[in-house]
Amino acid sequence: MHNHLWQSLIRGCGTSLTVGDWLQTCVFPVGRLNVTAQEAYAVIRLSTLDLLSTGVTTVVDWSHAFNPDFARGNVQALLDSGLRFAFAYRGGVERVEDMRAMKREMIDPNPRASFQIGGVHPTMAAEVLHTLRSMAELAGEMNVKLHVHLLEEERNRQEEPLRALDLAGVLGPMLIGAHAVHVTDDEIVLLARRGVRVTHCPLSNMRLASGIMRLGAIHAQGMRVGLGLDGGTNDTSDIFNTMRAAVGLQRAVTHNPAVYPTVAAALHLATVGGAEVLDMVAQIGSLAPGKQADVIVLNPHTLNFAPRFDDVSQVVFNAQPSNVEWVFVDGRVLKERGKLVGVDAEAVIADANRVVRRVRTALLR
Repeated sequence: MHNHLWQSLIRGCGTSLTVGDWLQTCVFPVGRLNVTAQEAYAVIRLSTLDLLSTGVTTVVDWSHAFNPDFARGNVQALLDSGLRFAFAYRGGVERVEDMRAMKREMIDPNPRASFQIGGVHPTMAAEVLHTLRSMAELAGEMNVKLHVHLLEEERNRQEEPLRALDLAGVLGPMLIGAHAVHVTDDEIVLLARRGVRVTHCPLSNMRLASGIMRLGAIHAQGMRVGLGLDGGTNDTSDIFNTMRAAVGLQRAVTHNPAVYPTVAAALHLATVGGAEVLDMVAQIGSLAPGKQADVIVLNPHTLNFAPRFDDVSQVVFNAQPSNVEWVFVDGRVLKERGKLVGVDAEAVIADANRVVRRVRTALLR
């Protein structure tokens, strides 16, 4: 429910940095380069295939959309992948017409695609409030979700993001808050009452030393929660690892093996939970008559999974991407007998490596 697919470009960057320093070192410098549509396509193509190989069928790609060409290359890679996706376009008032055009021309014609607005980092600064209000109006006009990074690290509290979001009029069911690590009890009640949805990115929060989401308290208020991989600070597209981390972190901090999420609840977060965040539970998230055929098939007859004892527990605690034998999205086979269909993986890797060499050379000048 929260990813940054272009960040395969910066895998391995800043592995000993916190959020702010990592952004300054690894993310913002890329925005100062002229990354082309073809280059964006190459690195995002790599990420989409990585997702499919691990059994992910739906992704929310929060793109920094460094320039309009970059954004188009980004979306084209998503379209060509066969994934079901939401594209969250991070932009300001100067990009409104491009957002409208992209949604009309690239997103709306594709039944697997949907659009979100990647909101500016919420603070009380006057310029930020103006942008938030503009993006909120655009989201309302388009009837799409606004997706922001929310209280990912402790120092964000000084910026009063919830106050800013409230003043902008966006605290409601059309808002998705990524991370939500440093929310207070009162804020959790407020977010739940307003119907805000959140994404839990445990591996990223661990890597960046951001803290641990209070998942039990959030669940107790009935909030909709999905799991996120969070791009270059997750270091893997492995949703099985993410489920394990979601369970393990809460147990470690509470010393209680029965705390939420239970094992079954972790599997729910990775499937139905994500569909609930997107208001798509009638279409995806579980296997039922009338829903879209987004299906993965695991092989349990492997050294890491066998012998069969408790299927749900073993999917969460034992499964690895190598167990994913088949992937279907909307009934179309995208992985068959352990191999991606119609994909030259070596060529995709080579294309991405050429982009990485060019960008990193430019950054070192």
